Amino acid sequence: MGGIVGKPESATSTWMPETKLEAKMVEAMQRRAAEGTALKSFNSIILKFPKIDDSLRNCKAIFEKFDEDSNGTIDHEELKKCFHKLEIKFTEEEINDLFEACDINKDMGMKFNEFIVLLCLVYLLKDDPTALRAKSRMGMPKLEATFETLVDAFVFLDKNKDGYVSRSEMTQAVTESGEEEMDWDKNGMVNFKEFLFAFTRWCGVGENEDEEEGEEKN
Repeated sequence: MGGIVGKPESATSTWMPETKLEAKMVEAMQRRAAEGTALKSFNSIILKFPKIDDSLRNCKAIFEKFDEDSNGTIDHEELKKCFHKLEIKFTEEEINDLFEACDINKDMGMKFNEFIVLLCLVYLLKDDPTALRAKSRMGMPKLEATFETLVDAFVFLDKNKDGYVSRSEMTQAVTESGEEEMDWDKNGMVNFKEFLFAFTRWCGVGENEDEEEGEEKN
């Protein structure tokens, strides 16, 4: 388990979002944190991993639908077309922010695991009636339970309800579960997007797909 990126623990009281997108994520998570969560322990999150894994892998058909050139990634233009077809209204700046945020490898294309993070962010940020219809066309109603679980997991870890998970909050949860391995880098806080990327790695989403593609080429 590992791969979470964050901000210095000492800066938690003064840390400000770096982008408008991050600010919106923090605001959305603070609203959800105020509603509370039914999760009681980190172990209860771990037990949900297999079901979440299966659900996320079912996003593959959605991914392939919008990967128009079938090159295994969704580029900026394909993402814009995706939103246009679904009638999800994002400004050019918001689309750029979403693409940049989810293209974590900075290779100008979203791979499958990055696309999953994108879907969950759209789910979190778009909850108006028009967006709900778009979610239906995308097939997201079937994924809503999974995304709700991911949101609940983040809310459970965010003990002080500031929209981030600090090193101490994560360490407390992991220690209580008996799982002590955690690959933190030089930073110390995570936002929801970074949590989602870590979660896809924990579940192994994307790894089998890459292996299968490699086998087909050999």
